[in-house]
Amino acid sequence: MTNCLYYGDNLDVLGEYISDESVDLIYLDPPFNSKRNYNVLFKDTGGAESAAQVEAFSDSWHWGETSEKAYHLMTEYAPAKLVELMRGFRGFMGESDTMTYLTMMAIRLVELHRVLKENGALYLHCDPNASHYLKIILDIIFGGGGFQNEIVWYYKGAGISPKRYGRRHDIIFYYTKGVNWKFNADDVRVPYADTTKERFKHYIGNIRNGIDFGEQSLHPLGKHPDDVWEVPIIAPSAKERLGYPTQKPLELLRRIILASSNEGDIVLDPFCGCGTAIDAAQELNRQWIGIDITHLAIALIKNRLKDKYGDLPYRVIGEPVDLAGAEALAQANKHQFEWWALSLIGARPMGGKKKGADRGIDGVIYFQDDKTNKIKSILVQVKGGRQVGVAQIRDFCSVVDSNHAQMGVFITLAEPTKPMKSYAVSQGYYKPPIWDKQFPKIQIITIGDLLQNNKIERPPAYLTDKTFKQAERHKPEKQLEF
Repeated sequence: MTNCLYYGDNLDVLGEYISDESVDLIYLDPPFNSKRNYNVLFKDTGGAESAAQVEAFSDSWHWGETSEKAYHLMTEYAPAKLVELMRGFRGFMGESDTMTYLTMMAIRLVELHRVLKENGALYLHCDPNASHYLKIILDIIFGGGGFQNEIVWYYKGAGISPKRYGRRHDIIFYYTKGVNWKFNADDVRVPYADTTKERFKHYIGNIRNGIDFGEQSLHPLGKHPDDVWEVPIIAPSAKERLGYPTQKPLELLRRIILASSNEGDIVLDPFCGCGTAIDAAQELNRQWIGIDITHLAIALIKNRLKDKYGDLPYRVIGEPVDLAGAEALAQANKHQFEWWALSLIGARPMGGKKKGADRGIDGVIYFQDDKTNKIKSILVQVKGGRQVGVAQIRDFCSVVDSNHAQMGVFITLAEPTKPMKSYAVSQGYYKPPIWDKQFPKIQIITIGDLLQNNKIERPPAYLTDKTFKQAERHKPEKQLEF
């Protein structure tokens, strides 16, 4: 199934949904084992960085039951040489954090090789923390002829330590599965240097063994691409930046997709994050499959696609589709349930999953409903328990009032009681300055209502919602240059 987002562990999704040799191009930008926690950074209403940040993922790895299961699963069906390699790694690393990370990666790379077509390509994006180990794993999985390039993505602007050279690059390993892989060099040629253009204004012969084979000329489309790519990182103020911590530039993904796939081909990103590979594939008329393990990432991608392409047809697999699924998610992971519920009304999460009390605010919708520059807000609280009562609505109303919000939305998995509904109605209405309509100040909506596509009542946005950082609208006529 293509043009589809999957929520879940990519190992499970690959095994359940993706067929053998069905994907033309794989790009993966997995965690780097950097031992850091990464937050999604939002902007406040004045454009500055907000204190409201949500932890997107933790890039720290520790051996446990999951690692042990993955290790034994790998020994059952991975290539024998890879099993021997991983046994050797474990022999000298033990159950270290690095061994945990490599086990997680090895079993997934075996699966990705399985779903890749015989003429397909894989690009693995990594940094020096584990790139040397990952290359050995890839060499075994793809065989001796699979490795094509170690691409150096060079960029400027990163921080500098006084104790070492500045770190200015990532590594992208480029592997192919068969012998007839696609490589569209003409689609990714780069401009010649000015000195080269000047030199070729004069006659340059091609003399070998005393024979002049005639005048040399520059290729009209530019220089053949090499394995060092100078692509700028996304500037903090760029329209492209969406606040996701490890977001990669669209130009980088365009180059990969143009070089190693054709229109209509299927591009897979099993760690799709905020969806840059998905965005680039859609822009370049490829089919796509994206997988991520957090509902926060899926919500960001859905907003990105809507902002850039409008009502784009695609499917989301793995999100709850009924109350039983919603209850199961709420019991399994409170924070994933909150992120999913907030995405149903287009609200932005507030607070981090490891932080303390959220003071009654789980999400927020910012909006602008008049001709002034004032940004207004709808606060959201999510309850996944089986029982709710009027005391919770009273507390939530106090939070809405103390934060000077225009409205509040109370999302509940359980059915609200009559006293809850009565108290919510007693809070009155919000009337936008220029719209001849009133909206209930406090609204209670159930997960069941939202699954039936019922909407909250809210003012139409005069300019635009301010909830998420918006992707720039797609312009099909725009020319791509490298």
